[in-house]
Amino acid sequence: MSIVQDIRTAFSRRDNALIQLILLNVLVFAGLIVLRTILTVSSASGYYPPVLRQFELSSALPVLLRHPWTLLTYAFTHKDFFHILFNMLNLYWFGQLVREYLGDRRLVSIYVLGALAGAVIFLIAYNYIPNFIPGPGEQMPAMVGASAAVTAIIVAAATLLPDYTFMLILIGPVKIKWIAAVVVLISLAGVNGGNAGGNFAHLGGALLGFLFIKQLQAGRDLGRPVQAVGNWFSRLATRRPAMRVSSTTRRPEPVAATAASSSKKPAVQGQPLQDEIDTILDKISRSGYESLSKDEKQKLFRASQQ
Repeated sequence: MSIVQDIRTAFSRRDNALIQLILLNVLVFAGLIVLRTILTVSSASGYYPPVLRQFELSSALPVLLRHPWTLLTYAFTHKDFFHILFNMLNLYWFGQLVREYLGDRRLVSIYVLGALAGAVIFLIAYNYIPNFIPGPGEQMPAMVGASAAVTAIIVAAATLLPDYTFMLILIGPVKIKWIAAVVVLISLAGVNGGNAGGNFAHLGGALLGFLFIKQLQAGRDLGRPVQAVGNWFSRLATRRPAMRVSSTTRRPEPVAATAASSSKKPAVQGQPLQDEIDTILDKISRSGYESLSKDEKQKLFRASQQ
C-alpha cells in the first residue's frame, strides 16, 4: 500500500481524530519544507515568505483582516523540526487520554478552541498591552505552531484526570496535574523573554482547556459549535442524491415489542442505560477501574453528567 493510500485510509476513519490531527501538522510541515527547498534550488527563495504569510498568524490587525483563516492555520504550521516534534509528542500522549475519556469530537474541539483562544490572547497582547505593542518602525510579530492547542489538551487532561500518572524518564512517576502546572509556569516565565507572544498563546490555550472541562462537568459542552461546523462539512462532503421510495407501506410493529423497546431507551439521547451503568459498576467492584474498556469509560463519564 502506498503512502498516499495510507494517508487516505487514516483520514477516512471516523474514530481516528488524534492521528488525523498529527498527520495534518506533519503534512503541512513537510509540504512547506519541500516548497522552500524547491524555491531555494531554483533561486526563487524570495517567494517563500509570501507563501508562509498565508499560514502564520500576524499580530497586525489589517493583515489579519486580509487573512482571517490564519486564526486556525497557524496551529498546524511549524518552521522548526524540534518544535513540531515536541508538540506532536505532547499531543499524542495527552491527546490519547482526552480521546479515551471524552471521544474524538471533543478532542478536536479542544484543539480548535485552544488554537483560537491562543490567537485571541496573542492579538490582545501585541495590540492592547502597552509593554508589548511594537514601537514605530518595528515589525509586528507573527506566530506559528500548535503549542497553544496542545497546551489546551494538556491542561484539559490534567483537569479531567489530575491524579493520572505518567512515567517520566530519569524522574519516575509524576501526576499529570504537576506536569500541567510546570507547563503553565514556564509559559508565565516566558512572557518576559523573547517569545512573549507564543507564551501568551500558551496561556490562552491553558485557560481554554481548564474552562472546557469545568463547563463539561457542569453539563455544558463548549465544543458544540466546532462539532456543528464539522458535521456541516461532513454532510457537504458525503452528500448523495435523494432516493425515490416506490412504496410507503410499512408493516406495523407488534405493540408489545414496541413498548418493550421504548422502555429500554435512555431518557436523554446518547446517555447510557441504567442496566449498562450497573454492569460497569459491578465490573469496577470486581476488577478495578483500569479493567474497563474505552466505551465503558465513556459511558460512565456520560452517566456522571446526568
